[in-house]
Amino acid sequence: MNGLNLTLRALHHGEKHLAGQLTAVAERHRTEHEIHHVATDLAVWSRDHVAHLAETADARGVHLGGSSGASTAGVLSALREKAAEAMAHRPEPGLLLLRDLRELHLGAAENSLHWEMLAQAAQAARDERLLVLVSRCHPQTLRQMRWTNTMIKNLAPQILTSF
Repeated sequence: MNGLNLTLRALHHGEKHLAGQLTAVAERHRTEHEIHHVATDLAVWSRDHVAHLAETADARGVHLGGSSGASTAGVLSALREKAAEAMAHRPEPGLLLLRDLRELHLGAAENSLHWEMLAQAAQAARDERLLVLVSRCHPQTLRQMRWTNTMIKNLAPQILTSF
């Protein structure tokens, strides 16, 4: 297996993981409406990236598996919602939110690096299909990073000085 295929595989795994993290954070912080709604939207982007990566890899003869498991929403969603409601009235949710945003940021940053590596390799190999894929997906990953960074900058002063 060559380096391009390994990078596709790593990026597929990373985007799938980030989609799951974003969904979990959206549910865990359901009472924080901006976090809930934006994280839910950003998870859709990562799930789309997973599908596009799988399609591109299949065309290269590399099977990456299906998309992220969005079918487990039922019971887990209800449990997360109840946990979010219970935690909303304790002081620690702010620290948990900062930790979650940091983890999301690091996941998006790792994916961004993989997108950049894939772009450079695609340019070197003159692979138009990979370049189109990167051009479609990498800007959204950069947007995910900017959102988490902005949220951390906005929330950290209040959360960290309120103890």
